[in-house]
Amino acid sequence: MSKTDTGTGRDRDELGAAGSRLSTAPQEEAVSLPGLGVIGWARWFWRQLTSMRVALLLLLLLSLGAIPGSLIPQTGADVTKVEDFRAAHRTLAPVYDKLGLFHVYSSVWFSAIYILLFVSLVGCIIPRTWQFVGQLRGRPPGAPRRLDRLPAYTTWTTTADPEQVRAAALGLLRKRRFRAHAVGDAVAAEKGYLRELGNLVFHIALIVLLIAFASGQLYKSDGTKLMVEGDGFSNALPMYDDFKSGSLFEPDDLVPFSFDLEDFKGTYELTGPNRGTPRTFQARIRYSKGAYGKQTETTVKVNEPLEIDGSKVYLVSHGYAPVITVRDGTGKVVYRDAVPLLPLDGNVTSQGVVKVMDGYRDAKGRKEQLGIKAFFLPTYGGAGMEIASAFPALLNPVLNLEPYHGDLGVDSGLPQSVYQLDKTHMKDYKDAKGAQLRVNLKPGESVKLPNGAGTVTFEKNVKEWAGFEIVQEPGGGWALGGALAAIFGLAGSLFIQRRRVWVRAVRGEDGVTVVEMAGLGRSESAKVPEELGELAGHLYDRAPGAPEPGDEHPAPTSDRHVVPAEGAEK
Repeated sequence: MSKTDTGTGRDRDELGAAGSRLSTAPQEEAVSLPGLGVIGWARWFWRQLTSMRVALLLLLLLSLGAIPGSLIPQTGADVTKVEDFRAAHRTLAPVYDKLGLFHVYSSVWFSAIYILLFVSLVGCIIPRTWQFVGQLRGRPPGAPRRLDRLPAYTTWTTTADPEQVRAAALGLLRKRRFRAHAVGDAVAAEKGYLRELGNLVFHIALIVLLIAFASGQLYKSDGTKLMVEGDGFSNALPMYDDFKSGSLFEPDDLVPFSFDLEDFKGTYELTGPNRGTPRTFQARIRYSKGAYGKQTETTVKVNEPLEIDGSKVYLVSHGYAPVITVRDGTGKVVYRDAVPLLPLDGNVTSQGVVKVMDGYRDAKGRKEQLGIKAFFLPTYGGAGMEIASAFPALLNPVLNLEPYHGDLGVDSGLPQSVYQLDKTHMKDYKDAKGAQLRVNLKPGESVKLPNGAGTVTFEKNVKEWAGFEIVQEPGGGWALGGALAAIFGLAGSLFIQRRRVWVRAVRGEDGVTVVEMAGLGRSESAKVPEELGELAGHLYDRAPGAPEPGDEHPAPTSDRHVVPAEGAEK
């Protein structure tokens, strides 16, 4: 069948309308900027804000704005690091203060981007959703007058009746899950609605992520607790060593539970190039929900937290806590406890302080305070290796002590760390040679302080401690669901092709039926001609071509696109 490229302006208008109707995006009206007025400018601003271009720009700005929050110390995460940064960068710190870079996620500019992005997404989704619902409730539009002007097109003649061809086409398209119906002398079909649905799901998922992130930041709580074997913990503010929370958090929001640290165990590689590398860290605990819940025993491992009603207990650190006993000059036990020491390296070389604040008296009965700097080596390597442990496990433990006496300064009202010793008002003890007293003790050994000031004993049992982080962040499940929905929605919008197919069958002047098939995709894709060729092949089997003189095997033809069709030769 021959074709020409002549056509009227009406044909071109119909073709443009057919293409534009494939899009479910709201059609923006042309705006004349002069003389808009307040309402006009407001409408113009709203259209710009709710456009996809601005939404993507705001999303990019939000990503860029989050970068300083990960590179610069934040007051909400670690105030000490912020103060150290201020001391080290006295010129740069005031600039960061004015820009709000020490509290990025609660700054005015970050909140403005966040809120604008939220409004933009909502304003973009609502009209698109409404129009998409209208598309679902409607039917595919009728065929354009000139199907031969569409990107994918094929035609042939057949002896079958036009009604039979249209019925066969309608059944074929519906079988291929097209939404199809007969319109006049043609069949109109459409497929690929999941593309727009995936697009909407992606943007709705972004809103869910924004809400989940905001609720998580506003209502979250994050605290740490160091526990020695045998210690207990109750989820209440006074029990935490360190605690930070969101601006809308209330103490009553803490999930009621408690747990006891029964035992901590760590194993390490004993031989080979990876000697000393940790293999397993696990804490055996016994926990209960609520005030009178049944106790349950479980094991918490690294990256395997205990989850209780939305609150997660992570195992984040560990170390040793040697048991130290202090007797005063009268022989009275004034201190006996497991002292947690902080690791300094991978072999768990540790240090800490013992503070005896009350009850101590020297040999003459005078009240005094003791401060003992402790340095612990889990595996003592012998002479020449007094400053570092040779292995992280307890193979040959040694405790180095450096005692002082005087005033610890705890009654001054100024806060001080339990792991540091203020020696401003302290004096050291001297050994027999007049040098500062320092001594290495093995488990079970003791050292006598000069002038009958008492004794310090390193008990045989060395306990271990574990550091736990208790996190309560509402919206985590919503955030995960939103992220998964966004991934699937984006995949659907990228890989599913929205397309329409029209089949027209009319009787020609010579008495044979002329069959035309055309396809139109929302975007340029090679799949539309391929799919049209496959459909044409199946339809040709049901309505074979009418033979022409000298042609025994007629087939669908096109002077623009030769569309492959099954069962037919080109």
